[in-house]
Amino acid sequence: MSSLQTTSRPRQAVGYALLVAIALVFLAPLVYMVATSLKPAAETFSSPPTLWGSEIRWQNYADVFSYLPFQRFVLNGVLVAVVGTLINVTVAVLSGYAFSRLRWRGRNLVFALFLATLMIPQDVLVIPMYVMMQEFGWVDSFQALIIPWAFTAFGAFLCRQFFLTVPRELDDAARMDGAGVVRTFLGVMLPLARPTLAVLAVFTFIAYWNSFLWPLIVVNDVNAHATVPLGLQQFFGQQGSQWHLVMAASVISMLPTVVILLLLQRHLVRGIVTSGLGGR
Repeated sequence: MSSLQTTSRPRQAVGYALLVAIALVFLAPLVYMVATSLKPAAETFSSPPTLWGSEIRWQNYADVFSYLPFQRFVLNGVLVAVVGTLINVTVAVLSGYAFSRLRWRGRNLVFALFLATLMIPQDVLVIPMYVMMQEFGWVDSFQALIIPWAFTAFGAFLCRQFFLTVPRELDDAARMDGAGVVRTFLGVMLPLARPTLAVLAVFTFIAYWNSFLWPLIVVNDVNAHATVPLGLQQFFGQQGSQWHLVMAASVISMLPTVVILLLLQRHLVRGIVTSGLGGR
């Protein structure tokens, strides 16, 4: 037994070394971005290249908000991402419950058609979606940024697959206690689905927060309705590219997603473990 442990230790050491090397490869762009965000503008592309500048300029982060109304872009992005995530999660958990626990005619057919929408590329939907927004009078509005992507089949599929792993005996026990469909859903199923909803919320928030193509098409007044990706584009203009400000703004744009991941970390781990076990 000791010989097996002795031979396994070098393998573990090699495995940890590979993991550290891979982590460093993925962290290198992040370190470069942070380092560039703290450089003076004249040293952004210095020759020979250096990781850190001659001084640490925290003023670059303040200049981001004075160069452009970046605080407006951040608030717009938070509004769009939070509201869109709330709608998406609410619709997904309700539809997932209906597709998995309620019995009604044509359920499987409707779900198959609903799931087939995942095969349609988002780029194909841009033009008909824009025409629809024009008909509604929603072009250049927050409704156009939120509503079209708040109803997706992915969330319904994720919630349905989770609810299918919950034993039917829980429904029977709740029914014997006099609980109806709504009370069973709110009191039994919804608390169990919190890890899955946390995973869905993180994915949806990041998708809204990083969306660029749709806001680029539907937003006309950049100062009023632009989100962070569109705001980052404004640093590239006729006066040149402000790379030190772009990097500082990119660091700032990462903070909301990092905060969301830290707040929901415990639920994310449980949700991933539950999904991996298939409910067993």
